[in-house]
Amino acid sequence: MQERRRLTRWRINKASKIKLEGAVVSADCLIRDINFKGLQIVLGLRFAVDTYIKFNLQLSENNFLECEAWVAWHRQSDGHNIYGLLFTRLTDKDKENIYKFVYNNVPQEISRHWWSDAIKEGGESMDDRRIFQRFNIRFPVKLLDLNSGQEVVAETSDISAKGIGVWSRDAIAQNTPLEAWLKIPDKGEPLYTRGNVVWSRPDSSGEYRLGIDLERADLMGLSRILRA
Repeated sequence: MQERRRLTRWRINKASKIKLEGAVVSADCLIRDINFKGLQIVLGLRFAVDTYIKFNLQLSENNFLECEAWVAWHRQSDGHNIYGLLFTRLTDKDKENIYKFVYNNVPQEISRHWWSDAIKEGGESMDDRRIFQRFNIRFPVKLLDLNSGQEVVAETSDISAKGIGVWSRDAIAQNTPLEAWLKIPDKGEPLYTRGNVVWSRPDSSGEYRLGIDLERADLMGLSRILRA
């Protein structure tokens, strides 16, 4: 099953400044477009694709975002680096600051819906479907019910960067917080993650199917899973 989302992108094309975590000085950049999922940005710095970065982004004189993002894609044009960044952590206050930034600079974009359905390979559309796409992958997984302390041995049915589908012989109630360890056959340590059971139902085989929403998008973990 592949989940497709449509989300308004606001075209900005505004000069800004970015300061990476640990850096002493800020670097000039250009915000091409932005929404609550991520942004397209042009700058001279080099980032590795499929990595996390932390940075401070100056939206205006008194409007800053403390960001954590995943580098989804990169291309070069006229000596500049263009990136599609996906936010992996964004608070309600951050969303409010983004909205104010757009409204104060390009208010016409608030009322104009600019939809994007898919990412162009190496192109300018930054609506990266990998964060929502579900892959039918079966791995053993150990679940720990944080309410009861019970350990449950299960198997994944599908995986995305935002959630996991699981087959289990034991029932786990909806809204149960979990810790999970996925046993990936790549000779590495089990992949650890946390989440909540968003739905649970019995199956005709006598087992249970669970839908687990992860606390945070784990694109790095998903990349490891897909390479296994």
